[in-house]
Amino acid sequence: MSPAPAPAPADERPHGLRAVWLGRGLAAWLLWPLSRLYGALVALRRAAYRLGLWRASHPGVPVIVIGNVVAGGAGKTPVTLAVLQHLQARGWRPGVVSRGYGRRERGLRAVQATSTADEVGDEPLLIHRRSGAPVVVGADRVAAAGELRRLHPEVDVIVSDDGLQHLALARDVEVCVFDERGTGNGFLLPAGPLREPWPRRVDLLLAPEAVRPSLGTGASPQDTGFTLTRRLAAHAVRADGHRCALADLRGQAVLAVAGIARPEAFFAMLRAQGLQLLAVQGLPDHYDFNSWTSPVDAGVPVVCTEKDAPKLWARHPAAWAVPLEVAIEPGFFAALDARLARR
Repeated sequence: MSPAPAPAPADERPHGLRAVWLGRGLAAWLLWPLSRLYGALVALRRAAYRLGLWRASHPGVPVIVIGNVVAGGAGKTPVTLAVLQHLQARGWRPGVVSRGYGRRERGLRAVQATSTADEVGDEPLLIHRRSGAPVVVGADRVAAAGELRRLHPEVDVIVSDDGLQHLALARDVEVCVFDERGTGNGFLLPAGPLREPWPRRVDLLLAPEAVRPSLGTGASPQDTGFTLTRRLAAHAVRADGHRCALADLRGQAVLAVAGIARPEAFFAMLRAQGLQLLAVQGLPDHYDFNSWTSPVDAGVPVVCTEKDAPKLWARHPAAWAVPLEVAIEPGFFAALDARLARR
């Protein structure tokens, strides 16, 4: 068993709004009136769909939405990859739609192996390269689903990476993912991390065992949620495809870089694996690395997340990317299969 991570140094701890969202301090209460206004807008939008004033569109094949109700990332992409692997093993031919956060282009675009993160977004690029599934990105997920089916008529199930709040796309299965933060202070944005009130009904819920009891009964009555564990892979990979065991990086000082929602979590996982972090760089989520330079000597190995790797490799191909893996309670996949069978 891996040792528990040491407490993060002060400069790696959450700051700004992410620090406010950890508790119900003065700053959270000062923002609370704005969260009430935000909640009213969320309720009005849902009511418009429920009453038929706005209509959701269905692409004609089963739709699985994998999202969360917490801002700032909760590990949806590794779950999406695990679901895609399961579907492929069961004989389905899944395709993926995603907004493509962080990309510079607008409109619909099919992800290719040669695409760049600037064109399609870092997460869709990672999903396509890891799973081989066809992926179409676009802010309008209904249009993205239509384009996916046009380009790939063999697709018989669509997985939406994120989009729990994108109500225009009708869905058959909703999967809500939480990380170790749970619901934070329980307030809606901007006073807290919640994009919508919780608990609310979803089909399937995934969360670390430690926070599951605090999440209430957001899942269907027959489900209490399923356990999700995040961990680093046992290997790291360079731009040229060369792999090394993560254990081989122990005993030497490394620079850890992460342009993700919660970089401190990645750094803690590296430390828990025994890596010695000479320096860390926590960068904004979806950081493009176009102007990145190493803050340490050229000979110091650089370790990054798999999501950041395609962008960082353009400037530093020797960087070691460490994939993030998830272990999901087997009952989750059985419940997913049951819902697809009913569909």
